[in-house]
Amino acid sequence: MSRRTRVFVAIFVVYLAAVGVLLYRVAADIDPRYRESAEESLVDTAQLLATLLERRTFSGVIPTDELERTLAQLAERPVNARIFGIEKSAVNLHVYVTDRNGIVLFDSRGRDVGRSYLGWRDVRLTLAGTYGARTTLADDDNTSSAVMYVGAAIRERPPEAGIDAPGDIVGMVSVGKPIESFAPFIANARAKLVQVALISGGALLAALALALVWLLRPLGLLGDLWRALRREGGGSLPVRLRLMAHALRASVAEARDALAGRSYAEQYVQTLAHEIKSPLAAIRGAAELLREPMAEPARARFAGNIVEQVGRAQDLIERMLELATLERRSSLERVERVSLAQVVRVVVTEAAPLAERKQMRFEVDVSESLLASGDAFLLQRALSNLVRNAIDFAPPHSTVEIAARESGRQVVFSVRDYGPGLPPFAQRRVFEKFFSTARPDTGRKGTGLGLAFVKEVAALHGGTARLANHPEGGAVAALLLPRAAAA
Repeated sequence: MSRRTRVFVAIFVVYLAAVGVLLYRVAADIDPRYRESAEESLVDTAQLLATLLERRTFSGVIPTDELERTLAQLAERPVNARIFGIEKSAVNLHVYVTDRNGIVLFDSRGRDVGRSYLGWRDVRLTLAGTYGARTTLADDDNTSSAVMYVGAAIRERPPEAGIDAPGDIVGMVSVGKPIESFAPFIANARAKLVQVALISGGALLAALALALVWLLRPLGLLGDLWRALRREGGGSLPVRLRLMAHALRASVAEARDALAGRSYAEQYVQTLAHEIKSPLAAIRGAAELLREPMAEPARARFAGNIVEQVGRAQDLIERMLELATLERRSSLERVERVSLAQVVRVVVTEAAPLAERKQMRFEVDVSESLLASGDAFLLQRALSNLVRNAIDFAPPHSTVEIAARESGRQVVFSVRDYGPGLPPFAQRRVFEKFFSTARPDTGRKGTGLGLAFVKEVAALHGGTARLANHPEGGAVAALLLPRAAAA
């Protein structure tokens, strides 16, 4: 087995092992997550039924005749729902009502009426005024017969009490759902995990085949060059040594870049996976809730949440790709004299719609004669990030100040906002990748890549980027660039 094959097999085996462990952990976590989602729905259902029963409760008497008729009709009601490829044909709920002493007044399955349920955890805790829930096997010999129950207190308020009075607990209603009813969803999710594993394994095979060619190519080039020199037999010894030294430096540099690139990619993948978990979790939660019957406004709200989180994930990936492309550049491809006033005009035009939403305005103080040396497009993108950041953190009806001035051989670009400024813990980390603080108006965090992009642009231009609190309030970002002489 060749060296290349051994490396290929080792990486692939390690990857498969890591993916296997990860998928095992994720698959094991699916069942608890579905149970949590089902319990949350049972809480809503129990509270709804308790509210309906409270409307007819009088002098501690809980009439259950209407609930009995409703559940009987519900059991006969045809259900034809297709939820992500899984058919649902009936409502599967178990409901029972007890009085304040835990005596069963009604059972949707027609059993145990008159029996004391005070020994059950959901009944005992609910009647005590706390949250009561339990999971119990319906058949002790069948582990898949577990049923989740959630209780809700039935309260009665005295006639003289206000509407906000908590009332006395005169009974409780408990709603149960068999865990087996959402087993098909768990099986479906695990099947999709297996599909993801197979697809990722095939993609890795293709990627490794290409990556290893480039990873091992420098050493192969060195051997090929040595064999070519021996075969041709021309040139003096010093010439051969210089050729070999040059080939060795080039090969080592290429190998280092290849290895660093792979490590860099792994770091980016790990960071991206960590940052993208939040929008994925929000998307998953909204999608699971959309499976259940709900009012159209609520459905529209959850669908809007999915669209918003997808946009957030897309923005994160696009910014990451943009930053990764910039970091691979060791120098500017083209250096020119850039009119800073023109750059500011373009940035202000682009950011105007965002500022109008918050009824903000710009104050610009940039001389038409002020020139910087660098790449106009990158400077525009960097300044755009600073301006958008200032708009996000500035309060409505405020001003964003954009200025530029000469300072020795440099030009200092500054963007100031009148927001809350930087908290102490963030002052040393603002330029770290994926570090972000919550926006004052929405409470949400950004991608944490905008300022990292600004820092890379400054470094490519031989300058620096700064962000600090202004003595008079707010924050001021500065971009220091080399100054270009006027024509």
